[in-house]
Amino acid sequence: MTTSEIFSIANFIAMPMWILLLFVPKWKVTRFLIDYKIIPILLSLVYAVYVIQYLATEGMMDFGRLNSVMELFTKENAVLAGWVHYLAFDLLVGMWIVNQNKKYNIHQLLIAPCLLGTFMFGPIGFLLFMIMKSFKKTENEIS
Repeated sequence: MTTSEIFSIANFIAMPMWILLLFVPKWKVTRFLIDYKIIPILLSLVYAVYVIQYLATEGMMDFGRLNSVMELFTKENAVLAGWVHYLAFDLLVGMWIVNQNKKYNIHQLLIAPCLLGTFMFGPIGFLLFMIMKSFKKTENEIS
């Protein structure tokens, strides 16, 4: 398979999980996928294959200098691995938000921007959830 095909498959695998997190986070299928981290595990396997392949052909990666990282991301396999890395970890953060929300019980309409923010901008969605969570915690402490 080409890297373009793997890219499309990885996106296709991740997207349904985001839809489940957004619209039916309490559904038993969604809960199963969250509890067993099925999709992030699949994405991690793809990532591992590309990282191992890269290491076998190119040698160790240098993340200590910006120029080295920029050069790394000029290689198609490395860009694909980086993208799958983002897909897996952003999805894990989205799952964590849904799990945390069982404790805080923030309305799903308010959680949706956190999930969308995590899906589109990673740390921004996480930050938004942390802010909401802190207000909810303060609100619970006042009551």
